[in-house]
Amino acid sequence: MACWLMKTEPDAFSLEDLRQKGKEPWDGIRNYQARNFLRRMAPGDGIFIYHSRTSVPGIVGTAYVASPARPDPTQHDPASRYFDPASPRQSPRWDLVDISYAGTFLEPVPLEMLRQMEAFQDSLLVRKGNRLSVLPVTDTQWSAVMQRVTLV
Repeated sequence: MACWLMKTEPDAFSLEDLRQKGKEPWDGIRNYQARNFLRRMAPGDGIFIYHSRTSVPGIVGTAYVASPARPDPTQHDPASRYFDPASPRQSPRWDLVDISYAGTFLEPVPLEMLRQMEAFQDSLLVRKGNRLSVLPVTDTQWSAVMQRVTLV
């Protein structure tokens, strides 16, 4: 099992939204490196859900990958904000995976705490200028976070 971190803005789609829906396609990824990470995901992989653009950004809970990567239909939908007119229908450039809710942390793990954790010193998450919305997480990083949290 691999582990991942997926960033979301809670006013657009939060962990609570995922909890209520149960399962949701993670669409709208329009960065090649993040897309390549999506393509490496497999059903059952663990996911940290990270709320960004909040007063205290951080990891708020967990989910898991519920489907293999497949073409993101929003890239071909002119009504979608994720429409990409340059993406060929015969070889779509953007993918998505379905993710399913797993759990909510009693207290979030803030970015500032992650920056101080030894396990995250080499993480893309704490590098200045990193804006990827999908990142790999090592087993050590997963364990370091899970040892500090209580699930609701």
